[in-house]
Amino acid sequence: MSVALVTGSAGLIGSQAVRHFAGLGMHVVGIDNDMRAYFFGPDASTDWSRHLLTHSLGTQYSHLNVDIRDRDELRRIFTRYGTDIALVVHAAAQPSHDWAAREPFTDFDVNAVGTMNLLENTRLFAPEAVFIHCSTNKVYGDRPNRLPLVELETRFEIEPGHPYSAGIDEMMSVDASMHSLFGVAKLAADVMVQEYGRYFGMRTACFRGGTLTGPGHSAAELHGFLAYLMRCAMEGRVYNLYGYKGKMVRDAIHSHDVLTAFEAFFRAPRSGEVYNLGGGRLANVSHLEAFSIAERITGKPTKVKYLQNNRLGDHQWYISNMNKFREHYPGWQQTRDIPSIMTEIYEANAGKWRE
Repeated sequence: MSVALVTGSAGLIGSQAVRHFAGLGMHVVGIDNDMRAYFFGPDASTDWSRHLLTHSLGTQYSHLNVDIRDRDELRRIFTRYGTDIALVVHAAAQPSHDWAAREPFTDFDVNAVGTMNLLENTRLFAPEAVFIHCSTNKVYGDRPNRLPLVELETRFEIEPGHPYSAGIDEMMSVDASMHSLFGVAKLAADVMVQEYGRYFGMRTACFRGGTLTGPGHSAAELHGFLAYLMRCAMEGRVYNLYGYKGKMVRDAIHSHDVLTAFEAFFRAPRSGEVYNLGGGRLANVSHLEAFSIAERITGKPTKVKYLQNNRLGDHQWYISNMNKFREHYPGWQQTRDIPSIMTEIYEANAGKWRE
């Protein structure tokens, strides 16, 4: 049986990947040691997700409590499964640019060195496997903030007719910008994934995600914008809003749509590819607009504390242009907009996110 190896397997994208590729008949090996609880506290633990996967999928899923920084353990895993590994989905990460400044060594070792560990083991033991890396739009640093933006009533928008009016594509420079330490580590991993594709001929892809979201997110303040905003609205928590008058814009893509994109690449892989991955013009929202949607869904006012200074490296406006991916994979379709995503998050968590 073909094996799909998924890192960060209890997280949002990891758990969706486990279910998706198990649904295609593959045996899935998950690697996850619940580092999210270490990063963001017990509220952000993914242990509940691990329990759900192991109980619902049975023998089709094997969970390994392993740290991707542990080269010896990774080598044992890859030695065991070898060329049966047809796919590696690398979704494990330290995902917050704020947190990275607290422990730079930890951030770099997880995001950059951990990725290198997985690439090298894939090259040695499963060189024909498809390697999909969850990268980030933070590899562009704060360069998107230099775009000519117009302030509207509820959001910032790019000037009409600008080349990026349809969204930011993969040709945006990664140089001469402030990335945050998180962005630097993820950029190192991103380039390494590309290089293993080009230098060794491996079938690799970096998906530079915007806001990846869905009902399975273990929402925390430092990571998980839409899910955490919905959690605050449902639990009556105060949402800390950092700068830009609340008009900063994010595009968001549902984890289901992320995984159908991954499957498309898996079925027709390329070497050393890079794709921007986000909601694009179909699914984007400012914070002010998201509060309004959350209030309509929950029937309750949101509690917001506005903090004038924006977070360092935070994007003022970011919408992904996925034309390159659509050109390569014309059969892929995006299925969810912002209201439907937020409604699904609400309905899935109504039993546990309460005041």
